[in-house]
Amino acid sequence: MRIKSKKTHRNLFLFSYIILFFITLSGNELQAADGEPDPETEGATEFIFHHIADSYDWHFFTIGHTHVTLPLPLILYSEDRGLEVFMSSSFLDEDHNYVPYKGYALEDDGSHLVSLEGRTFYDFSLTKNIAAMILSVIVMLLIFPAAASRYKKAPNSAPKGVQAFIEPVVIFIRDEVAIPAIGKHKYQRFMPYLLTVFFFILVNNLLGLLPGAANVTGNISITLTLALITFLITQFSGNKYYWQHIFNTPGVPWWLLPIMIPVEIIGMFTKPFSLMVRLFANITAGHIIILSIIGLVFIFESIAVGPVSVIFASVMNFLELLVAFLQAFVFTLLSAIYFGGAVEEHHHEEGKALEGEGNLAPLQSDSAMV
Repeated sequence: MRIKSKKTHRNLFLFSYIILFFITLSGNELQAADGEPDPETEGATEFIFHHIADSYDWHFFTIGHTHVTLPLPLILYSEDRGLEVFMSSSFLDEDHNYVPYKGYALEDDGSHLVSLEGRTFYDFSLTKNIAAMILSVIVMLLIFPAAASRYKKAPNSAPKGVQAFIEPVVIFIRDEVAIPAIGKHKYQRFMPYLLTVFFFILVNNLLGLLPGAANVTGNISITLTLALITFLITQFSGNKYYWQHIFNTPGVPWWLLPIMIPVEIIGMFTKPFSLMVRLFANITAGHIIILSIIGLVFIFESIAVGPVSVIFASVMNFLELLVAFLQAFVFTLLSAIYFGGAVEEHHHEEGKALEGEGNLAPLQSDSAMV
């Protein structure tokens, strides 16, 4: 037991040292080497929002005056110039300051592109969030085809490696999310989307916790797109009973329909809105809290604050690991509930739905049968 305890303490010390190392790297952006505020960030607030915002280059960390940055391609189209492609490093001078290039300029620490000549242009650039999404897709393309090929080669063998991690998750989404919410006879056609959105959110949440990573699921435009896809699938999957519930709610007097119909229509749009805001707010808040705790070391400029910040940042990192899984699960669960409501069959007069559909009465029996 003593050997195991020493090993545990050594691992905790190593983990804390790694966290402190990345805190030191991040702190170099709050202060220059001479102790003066860095004009790029102009304080802790700018430092935090720069790291959670999208940008045209992928900045990892700074050591002294050395910036470790991955330049990304800018793809622009305008009527007078046509298609223009150049790297974001074209806007940086020798001192890593942003300068104009070809009539364009990067503002707000590289997060906004403007035309100095008032030119109207279309921006198809590969930003940090897009690059991070491509990275997450590559990770999934490396993992899932490998697991699927093993199922084809040895369908009756016990899962190994990554397959042993993926299989319980897939079964959990099927048995505890899709079947109870949608019904055992109609869940199959929604499973590809539910699994895709779950692992997409999960992988990007986990990658976003790495130092210098992009804040993909903390970008409201990305969560809006995911919520919009759920909304469209729900509406196009809706049967006649779904639309009857919206425009002619059963059991409601006719004189209340002018009130109920607008309420139901508004409810159609508040559901994807809640999906969008919930994922965006939870992930963004976690990143802001962790970066704020890290920033305390350099705001107070005290060695005594360092260990406290390391402890709290470590605790928040572990909490964010839980949030990464939880938010992927919540988004998938709510999407499945919306799909279930769209394909739910007509109820009998006694209030029971047809057997096997996605409503509350048969859900427990469906789960028990699987």
